[in-house]
Amino acid sequence: MTIFPPDPNLTALRLELARLRAERRWTYDELAARSGLARRTLIEIEQGRTIGTLKTWHALAHALGTPLDRLFAALCDGHEPPTGSPG
Repeated sequence: MTIFPPDPNLTALRLELARLRAERRWTYDELAARSGLARRTLIEIEQGRTIGTLKTWHALAHALGTPLDRLFAALCDGHEPPTGSPG
């Protein structure tokens, strides 16, 4: 029997990005300048119109001074932790 993981919580991920940006009091322009990403990309991610690529999130993590695993931990918000070992 195959047990599939729950869907990633993309809403929590984009809200974490917005929280980190607001915590620093950065505008989209400021985060764009620090990350090398387009302002439009940042807006679309925070508004849930796109998810972005791993490269995008890597740039955001560096710009925000936040480990990538801490950002991505939001994907599991509301999930039960896995139990047991595979196989």
